[in-house]
Amino acid sequence: MEARVRAESGAAAFSPPPEELPRRILRSETLLVLALSLGASGVSALISFIGALTRPGGLKDQAATLNGSYAPGRPWLDLAWQLFGIASALVPVALVAHLLFREGGVGLRAIGFDRTRPWQDLGRGALIAAGIGSAGLAFYLVARTAGFNLTVVPEALPDVWWKYPVLILSAIQNSVLEEVIVVGYLLRRLDQLGWTPWAALAASSVLRGSYHLYQGIGGFVGNMVMGAVFVLLYRRWGRVGPLVAAHALLDIVAFVGYGLLAGRVDWLPTG
Repeated sequence: MEARVRAESGAAAFSPPPEELPRRILRSETLLVLALSLGASGVSALISFIGALTRPGGLKDQAATLNGSYAPGRPWLDLAWQLFGIASALVPVALVAHLLFREGGVGLRAIGFDRTRPWQDLGRGALIAAGIGSAGLAFYLVARTAGFNLTVVPEALPDVWWKYPVLILSAIQNSVLEEVIVVGYLLRRLDQLGWTPWAALAASSVLRGSYHLYQGIGGFVGNMVMGAVFVLLYRRWGRVGPLVAAHALLDIVAFVGYGLLAGRVDWLPTG
């Protein structure tokens, strides 16, 4: 049994579906999961981007706020909404865990999201974040200056005691949701449906770029490139754990860093 679990966590993450799950069921299941999560976010981002393009003024003169207040002037109600939003956004991850558990009884371990290698996952994630973070920031600043991107405001929360804990929780939620669904789950299902590795890479990368389109062309392209890198690393390691760690670290630095530096340094655009 132990050997089976280890296999499921690694290369067997791309095993064929059991006989009781025909292709049409897998296809419908995948579309429903995406429609309930990041696929819907992609459509929303596209509509938002069209609105920004058709609004007077350039993209860089408009702002895209990632973490804002739900109840200005009412901190406890605002906190309740923040926590509710974070928790409800993770429901699709719970659904994916259920669907994967139905396959072989291992759940998210099938895509390498477990506690078997915490330090290795964190170490790899830190290296990924260090490599992508600086390049991503430089690309964003260039894209905004060139007029291809909105001004991204990572946080606009009130200055209350729960501000930074909520930002950290939001970063973790983003990383778990995106890497579990857009990399681990989607690639597993596309492999089972017979997609080629390069077609699956393209689908995952374009999906990741699509739900960042609200930030502008720069957000779309930058995240699509990041998505391609993440897919290649997942194919190599068979685990989403390092990708979740990397994404969480990137977002924590972006959210908390913006909160600490906005208005205090000249090079950081503010909305």
